[in-house]
Amino acid sequence: MMTAAARARGPVGVLVMAHGVARNVADIPRYYAHIRGARPKNPAVEQELVERYEAIGGHSPLIEVTAAVAEGLAGVLARRHGPDRYRVAFGFRHVAPYIPEAVARLQAEGAVRYVGLVQAPHFSPMTVGAYERAAAEGPLPGHTILSWHVEPRFVALLAERVREAARILPVPLAEAAVAFTAHSLPERIRAAGDPYPRQLAETAAAVAAQLGLGAYQVGWQSAGRTPEPWMGPDVLDLLKEWAAAGRPAGLIAPVGFVSDHLEVLYDLDVEARALAAALGLPFARTRSLNDDPEYLEVLADVVDRDEAGGGSAHD
Repeated sequence: MMTAAARARGPVGVLVMAHGVARNVADIPRYYAHIRGARPKNPAVEQELVERYEAIGGHSPLIEVTAAVAEGLAGVLARRHGPDRYRVAFGFRHVAPYIPEAVARLQAEGAVRYVGLVQAPHFSPMTVGAYERAAAEGPLPGHTILSWHVEPRFVALLAERVREAARILPVPLAEAAVAFTAHSLPERIRAAGDPYPRQLAETAAAVAAQLGLGAYQVGWQSAGRTPEPWMGPDVLDLLKEWAAAGRPAGLIAPVGFVSDHLEVLYDLDVEARALAAALGLPFARTRSLNDDPEYLEVLADVVDRDEAGGGSAHD
């Protein structure tokens, strides 16, 4: 909780963090090299990344969306608390402005500490934990909110997105196959007690309850290209399962992703949609939250809950 003494020393920085993307096809070699770090590059994987970028028009909007989220969130927080309580900046893991640079920017704007807000609602040490460590490299003290996967307004907004997507299906939502998905991680995280799969299941259950869904599935997508097994079922396998079972339509709600980027625009809008068409399965996916005003209110709720002493929302 921010005490009166802390407020007197200066504003709190809100650090909006996201993965980062190549800005265009020409930027892919630099971006891919940054992701690989000291590990050797795989030319086949890099070429596949180029082809996927080309399939979505050569550009992923994640950088622009994240900047818009930070700007919009600053406006919401200023409306709620006045112009002096918060400073907001954004940073990325794999593209400039990098996360420690964004913390430095908050310091330059007068922030005395930071609150990290990752654009991913579910916690894993492999994902949100990496953002948390990157933010700690910056020059300010602070902490990162670890999860907000069942934040009430977030759940309500996801439920509305499902209702919206279902309107294009040829059958009512109750008759369609529905799956809630997130980015897959290596299967070994389950044995390590990682909360990530449990938190996705909790989001799915909360949204399904609001929708009155009697049946739904939890699935995974965008698995990495490594020899070890990754968590499933994969979204493409779900589509095949639904078609084989004679389901009249399928709906994917990628609740682990809040912004349009390659894992949505290619993995779902190109790859999954093409498979569904080949299978003769009517298909829809929920619209990304991006910088929707209602989503900005969700993020402001998460910050307010944390500042009120709630810590990481809904661990």
